[in-house]
Amino acid sequence: MNDIALLEKEKCTKSDRVVLNLYDFVSVLVSAVVAIAFIFMFVFRVVGVVGTSMVPTLNDGDWLFITAGDPHPQYGQVIIITQPNWFDEPIVKRIIATENQTVDINFEKGEVFVDGVQLDEPYINNLTLNQEDGVTFPLTVPEGHVFVMGDNRQGSTDSRSEKIGFIDENYILGVVKVRPFNISNMDGKFSMYSFSQWKIAKAELKSAQ
Repeated sequence: MNDIALLEKEKCTKSDRVVLNLYDFVSVLVSAVVAIAFIFMFVFRVVGVVGTSMVPTLNDGDWLFITAGDPHPQYGQVIIITQPNWFDEPIVKRIIATENQTVDINFEKGEVFVDGVQLDEPYINNLTLNQEDGVTFPLTVPEGHVFVMGDNRQGSTDSRSEKIGFIDENYILGVVKVRPFNISNMDGKFSMYSFSQWKIAKAELKSAQ
């Protein structure tokens, strides 16, 4: 059979052109499928939120775009965690402290301190008043780990509890980047919520008093 892909255009018969167009279509389709698969495997994934531990930032039923885990986790990042835990399921939380930092919490006033500096936390739903058994503060985050909490502090089980504990960085599936829509916004409009807006520089933190 002649290689019709190499035939001059004017020499192609009608059937040749149909086959050639079909060949082009299939080539483009295969390339698109491979590109999409690559993006979802290595660039970002889509995950759903179940529960209210991250209210008001995230709500039950939200869908999220996440990128691969950051090799250098930072305070303020909202992350998806696959580390085995008491709930036996992935969880979504916010990084509060990274390796070698010391976390302290005044549960009477609901204040959180990292390395002696009180955090300014405009993202939380309520104050940090719940203390879990088995975890004593102050504590220092081990190397290669992070300390996480949910934004809904009164309704979140997180690193304050033995059920979750410190998070090994190897179990960070990804960093939340975009919330396209949620259950109350089914028009599908992109909500370009910047999940890095709470990366507050040390100069912006309140001085511990």
